[in-house]
Formats: sequence, C-alpha cells, structure tokens
Amino acid sequence: MTEVQAAGGLVTRLDATGQSQVLLVHRARYDDWSFPKGKLDPGETFEGAALREVLEETGLVCRPVGELSSVRYRDAAGQPKIVRYWHMAPIEGDIGDYVFNAEIDDLRWFRTDDAAALLTYAHDRDLLAELDAGG
Repeated sequence: MTEVQAAGGLVTRLDATGQSQVLLVHRARYDDWSFPKGKLDPGETFEGAALREVLEETGLVCRPVGELSSVRYRDAAGQPKIVRYWHMAPIEGDIGDYVFNAEIDDLRWFRTDDAAALLTYAHDRDLLAELDAGG
C-alpha cells in the first residue's frame, strides 16, 4: 500500500499580553481539532504543500520558521500516511476574513496549554509539546 504524503503547519503568534498562541482548525468531516494540513499535489514539495495547506485552511500567508517532527499513522481508510510539519509565523492575512466551508468550519487562536487540552489526537499534542520545548 502506498504511503500518503501530507504536510502541515503549527502557526504561532504572540497575543497582546505576550503569551504564545497556536492556531487550530476544526474539521467538520472528522469533528476534530487539529493543525492545518493536507496531501501533497503532484510535483509539490512537502514545505510547499505545508504553506499552501495553511493558506487554504486559514487564509494566512506564512513563512516557515523551522521543521518539526514528522508523524506516521494510518488514515481513516487504513492507508499508511506521513505528515511533515513546520513551525510557521503569519506574515499576511487575518483569520477573521476566512470563509468557513465544508472542510474547515471553525478556526481559532489558543494559548498553547488550552490548545493541548483541545487537540483531538495524541500525535498533535506531541507536536505542540515539541514546539513548546523549542523545537
């Protein structure tokens, strides 16, 4: 079985009090809170896919800060999947302008401790912990 290749981003910012926040998306289809991510298009690099998926799922143009760990698991169809993640910083856009759709029906900034409690998947919590540790 061919491994599905995907990429995504942990987008962070500082709030008005200087606290770190991370952006989470809610996917209606899976009823989960996660990081923006998606499959690579033909000929696309992992980093390029991560930047594109973040833009498509949040409306934010970002710059990569650094690559984080990759995650491997079986998707809902049972196919093996790898997702490579990048820490990202927004450089343009506002999530308030994002138009919700069938894929993403909510997105919000959360303080990292609040995000950890909300994330649906353990591998996402592990990525957030890696980011908090300076990854």
